[in-house]
Amino acid sequence: MKLVDVDETVVVVTGSSASATMKDVPVAQWLAAEIDRRGLGQAYRRAVVIGDRGYVHTPAFHGNPTIGIGGPGSNDVVQHLSQTLPTVWNRDDRSFVQMSLDGRNRQVALWGMDSEATRHAVEAFVEEGMLDALLTRLWPFRPTTLV
Repeated sequence: MKLVDVDETVVVVTGSSASATMKDVPVAQWLAAEIDRRGLGQAYRRAVVIGDRGYVHTPAFHGNPTIGIGGPGSNDVVQHLSQTLPTVWNRDDRSFVQMSLDGRNRQVALWGMDSEATRHAVEAFVEEGMLDALLTRLWPFRPTTLV
């Protein structure tokens, strides 16, 4: 049984350390719930949360839209993304949203100088419409077949 779709299921990646798990996983779960809510129960239009070590060792996830959460020092995926993605939002040079939605490169890094600043980046991503912009690109209207 297929559990994720490479085009529609969003992979939310947190750091795998105990500290990152304690601080960033609750924020990642909140973001995943927001994504799931916007998916309106349609198959595969949802999010899964995984640690960076699991993500790195699971190539099947690498083609999925990816959102990394946490500082570059605590999340290997964010460390990579923060060096390659353009910054589209920042607050006081403490909280950052970096993303690219071009073609198959559907990646986002949400991070801050500490866990509070990271939380601010995630909240801004949702509340300022950047999540909706991402999902609109990922989930275009699909007509249903009437039988």
